Amino acid sequence: MLAFRNFITLFWIFLFSIPVIGQKKSFTEKELTKLYNEATANLHKENYEKSLIQSRQLLNHSLLLQNHNLIGKAYNTIAANFDGISEPEKALFYYKKSLIYAEKSNNLELQNWLYNNIGNIYCFDKKKYEKGISYYIKSLYYSRATNDSAQVFFTKLNIAWAYFDIGRFSEGYPYLKYINKYNHKYGIETTVAVTDMLNGMYYTYKNNKQKADYSFKKGIKNAIKYDEKSDLCYIYQEYSKFLSKNKNFEAAYKTLYLFQLLNDEINLEDKAKKAKIAGINLEIDEYKREIDKMGIESKRREKLFHSESARKNKMTTIILSLFLISLILFYFFYQNTKLKQKNRIKDIQNKIHQNIINASIDGQESERKKVALFLHDTISASLSSAGMHLNVFLAQHDSLSDEITKTKLILDETHDKVRDLSHDLIPSLLARFGLLYALDDLCEKYSNSTLHFEYQNTIPIKKRYTEKFETRLYFIISELLNNIIKHSEASRAEVSLIENNNEMIIEITDNGKGFDTNKFNFVEGFGLNQIKARINNLNGKFDVRSKINEGTSVLINVPLNV
Repeated sequence: MLAFRNFITLFWIFLFSIPVIGQKKSFTEKELTKLYNEATANLHKENYEKSLIQSRQLLNHSLLLQNHNLIGKAYNTIAANFDGISEPEKALFYYKKSLIYAEKSNNLELQNWLYNNIGNIYCFDKKKYEKGISYYIKSLYYSRATNDSAQVFFTKLNIAWAYFDIGRFSEGYPYLKYINKYNHKYGIETTVAVTDMLNGMYYTYKNNKQKADYSFKKGIKNAIKYDEKSDLCYIYQEYSKFLSKNKNFEAAYKTLYLFQLLNDEINLEDKAKKAKIAGINLEIDEYKREIDKMGIESKRREKLFHSESARKNKMTTIILSLFLISLILFYFFYQNTKLKQKNRIKDIQNKIHQNIINASIDGQESERKKVALFLHDTISASLSSAGMHLNVFLAQHDSLSDEITKTKLILDETHDKVRDLSHDLIPSLLARFGLLYALDDLCEKYSNSTLHFEYQNTIPIKKRYTEKFETRLYFIISELLNNIIKHSEASRAEVSLIENNNEMIIEITDNGKGFDTNKFNFVEGFGLNQIKARINNLNGKFDVRSKINEGTSVLINVPLNV
């Protein structure tokens, strides 16, 4: 037991001493969160090169920590940087990678942003509006899940814009209606001009020229006020379409010219941003390859970590399985030992019970024999002697009183009863001629006009067995015949005896009413306990078969004791 305990102790020491691959900490989670906040701040300041360096460092250490939440945030910041320098394909790639880790960490807020940003790329860069709108709808779900009412507002604005861009104004109008209602509450400087533009587009669709013109001009004014060049560019483009539709071609041309100038300016700024990044040796494609390499290395480490974990888990499972198997085997061994002990106790009790029954049967037979001998040799002899003396007296006297005659009759009757009782206790035929003669006589004596007992015997009738064997079998068969007379209502019964393989086989059948052995405790009902005990005492077997209205059959197999 001590060795087993030491083994278990060593096992657990070994189990927890296995090094975990890829969990070396260069930064704490708190330090990485601070790094994330700095990278995000630089992103908002459009300091893209610094934000990208910090994001790459954040990603590297987050991968080492296997912190899915920080990995997701790092990828999102990298994507947002690429989005800021007009690299939509690379931005989309990293937004989707970020989404994988946001789902793993169950970061609902991050999932909300990602679905919205991916929707923006599909709608405004790739012009795949149906797909973009499906991402916006998912963003709405997460905005509501996080109770982010402001984000709900922004996402609905994007959905309205996407539907209006593809001319599906009736589908986009409910979203515009919501934006107009809550613009004062959730709108900010970057949404004011766009809201005006969307109203201008909708009124153009509804052919309300006055309201459309007012909305576009208001949008231009607000975009200039808040220095929203991209929004102003979009408004110039949509306003020129409105003017052209209403045949104000000169104003439409001037507005379109303003759109072209502003669009060129924005494109030049995007190129300048890219050039600035390339100028500090952070060429975009090389940066992407480096980030991808980190992901591949992280997957390799994660795979190795899982492999080590699986090996450790396998070892733990094997040890625990062996321990459980040992416990089960010990339990079954204990139960088996307990059962054997219980069976031994039961066998001893059965033997004691059997010995008590055997002693009782032997006592009964011994007492029966003593009483029979006493009746035969003493009482019967005395009565016979008294009868002889009375007969001599009667012969010597001619005239006798009635009292003497009555005494003679009572004496003869008593002598006959004592003789019959002695024969019932130990039949003289059994003692003098043996079991086979006695059974033949018993069947003859029990037969009458309503019930006939037929005796079938293939054993030589003069064959003798031990006195004890013959006496016990005689009274067993006698009791069974009494049962037939009392209970069976039979008209015919048969007693059959044969010898086979040093065994006596006795079969007793009748054509009586029978009974259901499954529903009736025949051993107690017919008082066969003593009979069964006597047969067990002879090491024999006892079987009763019966069916209602088909009679009963009793089969006894007893080893011969000649």
